[in-house]
Amino acid sequence: MVKKVLKFGGTSVGSIERIHHVAQIIKKEHDEGNQIIAVVSAMAGKTNELIDLSKKIEENFDKRELDVLLSSGEQVTCALLAGALIKLNLNARSWLNWQIPILTEGDHSNARIINMSIDKINNFLQENGVVIIPGFQGISKDGLVTTIGRGGSDATAVAVAKIFDTDCCEIYTDVDGVYSTDPNKIPVAKKIDKISYDEMLELSSLGAKVMQSSAVQTAMMYNIPLEVKSTFTNREGTKIFERENIDYSKSVTGVAYSKDDAKITLVGVEDKPGVAANIFEPLSKAQINVDMVIQNISSDEKTTDITFTIKRDDLTKTKEILKQNKRIKYKNITYNNKVSKISIVGAGMVSTPGVTFRMFKGLAEKKINILAISTSEIKLSVIIDEKNTVEAIKQLHTIFDLD
Repeated sequence: MVKKVLKFGGTSVGSIERIHHVAQIIKKEHDEGNQIIAVVSAMAGKTNELIDLSKKIEENFDKRELDVLLSSGEQVTCALLAGALIKLNLNARSWLNWQIPILTEGDHSNARIINMSIDKINNFLQENGVVIIPGFQGISKDGLVTTIGRGGSDATAVAVAKIFDTDCCEIYTDVDGVYSTDPNKIPVAKKIDKISYDEMLELSSLGAKVMQSSAVQTAMMYNIPLEVKSTFTNREGTKIFERENIDYSKSVTGVAYSKDDAKITLVGVEDKPGVAANIFEPLSKAQINVDMVIQNISSDEKTTDITFTIKRDDLTKTKEILKQNKRIKYKNITYNNKVSKISIVGAGMVSTPGVTFRMFKGLAEKKINILAISTSEIKLSVIIDEKNTVEAIKQLHTIFDLD
């Protein structure tokens, strides 16, 4: 007997017809003798619909009440899926976050799961029951409903796999695995059969929408086998493993991109020890995530230009914080909110010379200017003008033999 977590995303449960289809997948697994814990997202579009409702009440809707509101989407799916399974004569039951409970800590809309009570659910599984759990949410030590960020159902599924010590965690979505880049943008993108945790973590944090990055990180920490597969086909999915199990014959595994970035440059900053800390400390306190940072020292070594990237939604707040910061001196601020980040990812990059040259040469051939660069052992990212995004992805996908 195998104990499995099956996680179904919003598109997988996006209609009553699809919920019936998911119920058939679960029934097949259960009929094979497996113990099943299903983690579900809200139906596709439901979370955005709830956010829109909150904004009709108040643009800055109370965060405590927003968590109560948004968590209802997954609860609806839980009940509908349990009902569909009961119709198939399965002993199914939905468990809401406070009934388990799923314990969280941290701020509203950005909490993290720290533990779950396992006895009631394990007992139900032993009685041949099928358990349905809502993703994306939990309850604080003070009894308040919390949510764990967009895409948080992945994090719930991996946490369930860890805490309940399941044999595997399968992520069902509307694509049949992880692709070398976005197949909607690049039709010649191909499915990756196996990928390392490290590569998947980089791809998900760089804009690939298949899995939430914090979920991949948790799986990597506790060596939880993952598989991304399609709800709508029977094709093999993508298995996510430790590095030792991966074939590194290709230096680059995939090309990721994000189009929600902005670039800011502080021109003529007084160059002295501690200036960078003085710039970025207030941004950190405001929970603004800074990505790439580039510093160019002037020829007289008295001033420097500091360029960094942030999420586009944080641009206005960032400019305001910088202007109010009396601890730094600079000549002026420039910014560009029409940029995108293009990244190549591959665990084989570390042992393959010439990857950086090939990337830069390929972009130069298409006359695409690089505005910023960031590197790590298995990743190389550049900032370019947003208008060149698709052309850059196509070019890199071709030159690294990913078509």
